[in-house]
Amino acid sequence: MHADPTMWIAGIASLYLQALHPMAVAGVVQNSNFQADPLGRLKRTADFVGLGVYGTDEQIAAAAARVRATHRSLRGVVDGRTFRIDEPELLLWVHCSEVYCFQTVLDRAGYGLTDRQKDLYYAEQRFAASLVGLHPDEVPGSRREMADYFDRMRPKLRRTPDSDVIYTFLHGPPVRGFVRHGLPVYRVLVGHLAYSVLPDWAVELHGRAPYEHADLWLKMMRRAGLLVPGKIRRMAPPGHLRHAIERLGKDVTPSRRKLP
Repeated sequence: MHADPTMWIAGIASLYLQALHPMAVAGVVQNSNFQADPLGRLKRTADFVGLGVYGTDEQIAAAAARVRATHRSLRGVVDGRTFRIDEPELLLWVHCSEVYCFQTVLDRAGYGLTDRQKDLYYAEQRFAASLVGLHPDEVPGSRREMADYFDRMRPKLRRTPDSDVIYTFLHGPPVRGFVRHGLPVYRVLVGHLAYSVLPDWAVELHGRAPYEHADLWLKMMRRAGLLVPGKIRRMAPPGHLRHAIERLGKDVTPSRRKLP
């Protein structure tokens, strides 16, 4: 799944979803340099996710230790209350928003998991949650558990000035140089498409109109991405999948046919 080209859309969708938790988004806005270094911030997030899937045990352990140490040192303030960035509720919200979008967006793009495989994916991703300090047993490990979790969380979610900052940022990161010329295309094909494939209740909270026929756009984007040979796609940085294949052999090359 994580080698599929649609995962980039899913990853950005997860950032829109995460922004609806007032404390989680405040922690990002108050502590991150994403406005000054937009590409670097997005790359570091993707780097940690990719490393957790394709890295060695030693690389994963080292990266997880760095993330936990960073989270321990950070604080945020909402409505006069100071809170730790590594509060379990916030870590769980970020994790669940992420893996939920990974699974549901790829499903809507036509990836084609069975219900059993979807449940297996959520169960497997409990390991990713443990990397940031959560206990796997306290993390949703099936579609039913994930749906129940979001039902419990929805009363706590809302649009805020901070979520508006994230919405604007994800539609047009303040990049400089030659890259800025690609912003109009990015905004249409990635930024707003990722927003449009959020669950209906999340779109309603953000309060902006999504694309009509977003799933059709998503399927077209996936097909276009799959036209690029896998060897070329894997050359893109940070290259964790490419390194895994070089380390373990071609037998580990991702293939939809290999799913259990």
